[in-house]
Amino acid sequence: MQALWQQFDQLGTEMIVTKAGRRMFPTFQVRISGMDPSAEYVLLMDFIPVDSKRYRYAFHSSSWLVAGRADVAAPSRMHFHPDSPARGAQWMKQTVSFDSLKLTNNLLDDNGHMILNSMHCYLPRFHVVYVDPTPNSHLNAYKNFCSFSFPETRFMAVTAYQNHRITQLKIASNPFAKGFRTTDPQAWPGNPSPLAVWCPPEGRAESQIDKSGEQINCESKTSTRQEGLDPLMMEQCELFHHSKDSMGGTERKGGSSFLAPASCLHLPSFWDRAGSS
Repeated sequence: MQALWQQFDQLGTEMIVTKAGRRMFPTFQVRISGMDPSAEYVLLMDFIPVDSKRYRYAFHSSSWLVAGRADVAAPSRMHFHPDSPARGAQWMKQTVSFDSLKLTNNLLDDNGHMILNSMHCYLPRFHVVYVDPTPNSHLNAYKNFCSFSFPETRFMAVTAYQNHRITQLKIASNPFAKGFRTTDPQAWPGNPSPLAVWCPPEGRAESQIDKSGEQINCESKTSTRQEGLDPLMMEQCELFHHSKDSMGGTERKGGSSFLAPASCLHLPSFWDRAGSS
């Protein structure tokens, strides 16, 4: 989906939010490598505001303008991929799609949808959490996850499309909008590649090749380890402490899927397993 995301980003991506919840298009998809095939991982997403502004669309100039300060932040949530937790072998064998994720502007939503404010700009974040089977693994939770974000996936949350070019591109490229197409779908790129995101842990760095043929060297990625992790983020990390039940399965500690109000933390882009040197 990377090429399609970039195409939308050039126009200024818009995503519809409704009271009942609306799926994203383009869909957020990733391809992962470098996992331990036998270890378990949890994949999840959240959304952070790009800035502290509210916007309006100027039709005469076909551009977004600042309309004032941002509204009070909507309750922040994390969306767990429905297959989580799963072994690395399963995650790596095919493209991972978050096609069940829905966006809503209903502050009282009880369906687990992602709550966003309309006319605000957001950036999706993708998180990978290693399910550490060792005792007291929650004490090292901050070491067992990594986070990724992609500038081309930012979007404006809207209740109705503002830019007619976005409407046309969505109709032309969304297979579920076939009945609304007025342009030749062959004119649009087909089967765009998913985002290439995975960076292996320290000591296991691998090179990857993206669709453009450019080599991605994980060791050269710019990253900053968060030494003093925010206590609110630490509390969320503890949700990923798994304990084996009597049937040999796993369960998440706590039942909440809520995260403290989102902020632009510099999360680590690599992680070590607890107990590793």
